[in-house]
Amino acid sequence: MAVDQGTTATDDATDADGGSYPVGLTLLSGAVAAASVLPLYWLVETAFRSGVAEPLALLVEPASVQILINSVILVACVTGASILISVPLAYLTVRTDLPGRRFWTVAVMLPLVIPSYIGAFAFVSVFSPQGEVQSLLAPLGVDSLPGIYGLWGTVLVLTLYTYPYVYITTRASLKTLDTSLVDAARTLRHTRWEAFKRVVVPQIRPAVAAGSLLTALYTLSDFGTPQIMRYSVFTRIIYTRWADSAEFAATLSLQLLAVTVLILAVESRLRGDDTLHGSGGGGHTATRVRLGRWRWPAVLAPALVVGFALVVPIGTLCLWLVRGGATGSGVPFELEYVAHSVDVSLAAALVATVLGLPVAYLSARHDTGLGDLFERVTYVGYAVPGVVMGLALVFVGINVVPDLYLTLPLLIFAYVVRFLPQSVGSTRASFLQINPALPEAARTLGRSSVGAFRAVTLPLAAPGLLGGAALVFLTTMKELPATLMLRPQGYKTLVTYIWQMQEDGYYGDAAVPALVLVAISAASILVIISQEGYDVK
Repeated sequence: MAVDQGTTATDDATDADGGSYPVGLTLLSGAVAAASVLPLYWLVETAFRSGVAEPLALLVEPASVQILINSVILVACVTGASILISVPLAYLTVRTDLPGRRFWTVAVMLPLVIPSYIGAFAFVSVFSPQGEVQSLLAPLGVDSLPGIYGLWGTVLVLTLYTYPYVYITTRASLKTLDTSLVDAARTLRHTRWEAFKRVVVPQIRPAVAAGSLLTALYTLSDFGTPQIMRYSVFTRIIYTRWADSAEFAATLSLQLLAVTVLILAVESRLRGDDTLHGSGGGGHTATRVRLGRWRWPAVLAPALVVGFALVVPIGTLCLWLVRGGATGSGVPFELEYVAHSVDVSLAAALVATVLGLPVAYLSARHDTGLGDLFERVTYVGYAVPGVVMGLALVFVGINVVPDLYLTLPLLIFAYVVRFLPQSVGSTRASFLQINPALPEAARTLGRSSVGAFRAVTLPLAAPGLLGGAALVFLTTMKELPATLMLRPQGYKTLVTYIWQMQEDGYYGDAAVPALVLVAISAASILVIISQEGYDVK
């Protein structure tokens, strides 16, 4: 009997929790991955409609090369800046006695609820050469301010609205970190910084990599901010040239996907050996690092980030509301738009979590090449610009599933394809933190593989699942292009109303729904993270 148990444990350790090859799980993950890349058919067919020579010539044109360089520089700067902001914030709010930790934990997540294009509008309104700040400084003899347009303005805005991706995944990892390992390092006379580098960094690296990947892919696929900041990247050129040439835009989209593959390869390289495991049960988290005399000065870090990311755009919206000069569109705002946004966002978060579960579990717990491949494939849909994804699914809706065209199921499918990596990345990082010995122990006590997963693995991974669901919910709330193209006739949401008001120039009318969007999303994230142990303590 002892020999049998030992053999079973060895097999489980080699091939995760199941022992034998997970055929069913692999097929399920493969189906999810295949659905994620379905829109690629449209891109390839359109790009090569006129042959191969023309798309290949486009690749070496100076303009195409410059677009590629601009996009790579932007992604590198935003991702690097997001890591520099997020990791210290996550550590401060999880592992230290920072004053007001609960408040700052929620506050630094809230920039996710603000669409980056609204943030860009606000920063241009405030910091442009003719903006609010320049007007305030004019009586002091300041005639003009440095321009905010271009690369650095784009980096600033996108960093402020994408760093929470890294923050949330890193925070979830830190919450399940076994701090007894840090205490052990300290007893070996390591300084606090050395213990952080040798113990904490290796364990949070998969989570940081997962969040960084989301940040990089969001930056690569964002259209609104580069357009407003007048910085030419793939998405801006694709959008502006789409009406003239669908083939040209499709070819640039395929180039963009090639850059995505490169980012995935770099992330995989940086992720390295991510088979480190914590205790899986949250470890010993009672001991917090005391900041001493730096306790109150440390508050400046989250305060500055929140000040730029939240106060500037919300203050600008309030200013538009108070001035009210551009109101009177004649299109009244209705509470029904709020319900529509919440309904489709909850549905997208639920479906993405369910579909992301097998992909994340196969990749994290089974040493199979297909598992890693399927996980990577799910990221492709996230990198496709929203406007391209919307058009691709219009094609799919018309030609493949006409009964679903302009219906809520196809709209939710578009959201899931776009934001599935947010669920997969967070869930996978959570699975990696769980020691395989725990489900193995449940199996030796008579539980089946599914029973051990349900009773042990799933509860321990709950913070990661809920963190991913929160990300999907929030990003769906502010998703615009797919909503405009795929929503049912007459189906309005908060973002479609806001976009309509901004397009028409009625900024005053856009202020109220924009503030409601921020409030609903903030309340929603509080509800989600307070469930199932994903607390803000």
